[in-house]
Amino acid sequence: MADARFEDGGAQPLRLKALDGDDLKVISALVQDAVFPITEMTWDRPRRRFALLLNRFRWEEGESITAHPPERVQSVLAIDDVQAVASQGVDLSDKDTVLSLLALDWTAGEDGSGRLTLVLAGDGAVAVDVECVDVMLKDVTRPYIAPSRKVPGHPE
Repeated sequence: MADARFEDGGAQPLRLKALDGDDLKVISALVQDAVFPITEMTWDRPRRRFALLLNRFRWEEGESITAHPPERVQSVLAIDDVQAVASQGVDLSDKDTVLSLLALDWTAGEDGSGRLTLVLAGDGAVAVDVECVDVMLKDVTRPYIAPSRKVPGHPE
């Protein structure tokens, strides 16, 4: 008998790749309101990869969000071909910090290069300079009921 796999459940894991600015808009919408401990943000300089392990709100549930308790899922957001990483408004020394991701903002440069900015709640940001757009979002756990049992809200 084998262990249960994510794929055996009703919901299928997301596995998306962004190769241009339009693709990034889709991934940005899916990671909106994701939360993650600051310790789950890593830059592997030799491999030129910046990655986050996120607790992502499952916006793809659409209208059925209100039909059952809201869910989150752990996902990896990996950015490849990274040239530099910088942060603003983030205390990297405070290992107890939990960050909330609001959006991914793409600013194109020359020849496909550019800056991907992770816009964080509280006026924080992480800027990732890349040679080209190469971003992957992959769910790595089964969905679970959001601890708050609430859908994230934003003042209008």
